[in-house]
Amino acid sequence: MTVVSLKAEKSRSGGVFKAELSDGSTYVFTADYLPEGYTDSTLWRTGGELSPADEEIFRFAASCYRTEKAALHLIARAEQNSLGLTAKLGRRGYERSAVNAVVLCLFDKNLLDDRRYAELWLRSHLLKGNIKSPRWMRVSLAKRGIDRNSVIKALTEVLDPETEYNLLQKFIGKSKATGIKKQPSLKTRLKQEGFSSTVLNRYFDS
Repeated sequence: MTVVSLKAEKSRSGGVFKAELSDGSTYVFTADYLPEGYTDSTLWRTGGELSPADEEIFRFAASCYRTEKAALHLIARAEQNSLGLTAKLGRRGYERSAVNAVVLCLFDKNLLDDRRYAELWLRSHLLKGNIKSPRWMRVSLAKRGIDRNSVIKALTEVLDPETEYNLLQKFIGKSKATGIKKQPSLKTRLKQEGFSSTVLNRYFDS
């Protein structure tokens, strides 16, 4: 099998190529999903004979291109995280190896960022009043597949002392515990919920 035509698609942005093979098949892809240095090969320049391995390279790159288009559509609608995006693409029938390659590529392009997702998610839920405690925030983000370092960085950005203090007051109010705030058991519970010593001392010493 040979490459009949291999050219850049002028109607598409982002360095998209179209390969037409002698068996009538067509592959559309970007160089992002080709092996390193592959575009410098003789095959790429001359459109020579294709080995089964070469054909698989084109097939996989085309699969990644289709998967990336779907991923970008989801990202355009809302900020995504790696685990959630992987699951959504899998449910849509995209092959796992292509999904994994696309997720890594989107990370490299800064189009996917778990820390950024975590920060936006936290700010949104704080605005809606859905946040219960720092521990609830950490657990909720962990369930969404956000790694520990990203969670810590997001919490540092979002949960300034004043925001945390307001959250503490709301937590106690919702627990109907305001009348027993001097009891040691309450302070222990609040520590378990992840509230910092600085904020707890401010509340209990007031």
